[in-house]
Order: sequence, then C-alpha cells, then structure tokens
Amino acid sequence: MPLHEIIATPDVSEPALLVGLEGWIDAGYAAAGAMAHLKASLDSTLVATFDTEELVDHRSRRPVMHLVDGVNTGLTWPVIELRHGRDLDGRDVLLLAGAEPDIRWRAFIADVLDLAAGFGTRIVVPLGAYPAPVPHTRAGRIATTATSKELALRVGTVQGNLDVPAGLHGALEEACSARGLPAVGVWAQVPHYVSAMQYPGASAELIDAVSVAAGLRLDSSALHDAGRALRGRLDELVAANDEHAQMVAALEAHYDAEEGARPATLLPSGEQLATEIERWLRNRD
Repeated sequence: MPLHEIIATPDVSEPALLVGLEGWIDAGYAAAGAMAHLKASLDSTLVATFDTEELVDHRSRRPVMHLVDGVNTGLTWPVIELRHGRDLDGRDVLLLAGAEPDIRWRAFIADVLDLAAGFGTRIVVPLGAYPAPVPHTRAGRIATTATSKELALRVGTVQGNLDVPAGLHGALEEACSARGLPAVGVWAQVPHYVSAMQYPGASAELIDAVSVAAGLRLDSSALHDAGRALRGRLDELVAANDEHAQMVAALEAHYDAEEGARPATLLPSGEQLATEIERWLRNRD
C-alpha cells in the first residue's frame, strides 16, 4: 500500500525535487526558512500528502492544541506534503516538506522515489544546516553530500573521511544512488552562537546553492535582505561588549586562516555570546 495520496497531477517536465524535512539538524532554521520561502515564492500547489499516522510517532512529535479562553478549538497535526511550483524561468520544481518520519524510513523513501520517478525527476536536492565555528561577519559557506564527486564539487564539499549520524536525507541520497538518480545535499554553516534562532542569511545561501546544484533560477533577495538586517543588529550587540568583540574577532581569524588569509588563532567558547544575543533579540521588536 502506498504511503501517499495524490491530490493533483500537474503537467511537469524533468523537475528537480527539493527536500526539507524537519527533525534533523537545521541550525538557524535555515532549511525550514528556505523551504517556506520557496513554497510561497514559487506559488506552489499541493500534489500529494503522506500518511503521518504510519510515519510519525505523535508522542515525540506532538500535535499543537489551540486554546481560546480555555476552549479547545482544534489541533494542528504534523504533515508531510509534496508540492509543485516553477522557478523564474518556468522550470518545474517539486518541494517535499514537513516532519521527518520517525519510522518506516525505507518504505517512505521508496514511496517518495516512486513518485519522483513518475514525474521524471532529474535530480534530488535535500537541504540542511549545522552549527559551525564561523562568524556572522563573514560570507556563509556551503558543505555538500552527494551521490558522486562531481556533484559534491558543484557547490562545495567537505574534505576528509567522516562518520556521522545520518538523518533521512542521508538515507534518501543512498537510495537515489542505488536507482541511478543524481542527488546532492546542500548544508549551510550557521554561526554556532546564533544556531538556536532564525538565521535568514543561511536560508538565502541554501537557496543560492540549490540554484547552482539543480540548474534553477530562484529569488533569494528577501532572505538576503533579512540576513543583512540581522547582521546589523548582531554587529550592534557585539560592538557594545569588548569580550564579545574579542570572541568574534577570534572566529574571524580562524575563518580567514581557513581561507588562507592570515594565521589561525585559538577558538573561544561561544556560549556566553550565544546567551547574550538570544536574550537581546528576545527583547527587541
């Protein structure tokens, strides 16, 4: 039995499938922000829904109850949806978004890839973000995971051999490889001291990376504007405290050393800066 229900069957030609599932690493809510922006900016329409009763443990991912003066007016349940839109040049895009399944990963992935094959999907691009020792004052960097070296190098890559816990995105890429379907995961690096907040600059960087990886033309300007506004507020906070300024300067030195600009310095802890920034932003309009 399929795990999805078809709502509409759009006329598509070789779409790119972009994947952003909540529940795995998404520092700064970068992938969630990117998918929400794409859902709206591509004027997307619903194609299919997935049976979350079969895929989600509601004790770990509980529905939200809406109360008005003590009256239960309804619940919002976790959903997983496939949507369709078109980029600025009319190229077809499929968006898979919602809750990362808690169970039945292999069955879910097979279901998704069967749907993708039915639409003639040409490439799969999962989105994510992770906290990294990088400063907010430098350009963001993208890491990739892919089904081939050529794809990994198309946007950016991670050097060396790594064994890390995998989310469903990793299992999806492995299944794509087995089917001969190109897949490249794009991962934004988010300054670790702001990783618990919305960080729209990283969402913009993900969309720009998707554009390169999948050969699309996507508008990220609104997210870039929001990212610049947030950077201004962070600059203001950091400039007001010498210790914070020294922390960020050390992160800048490390970043520049990795780029070959100047010698590296030791990295400080970002915990104090993170606490101050989160408290400061909560008190802002």
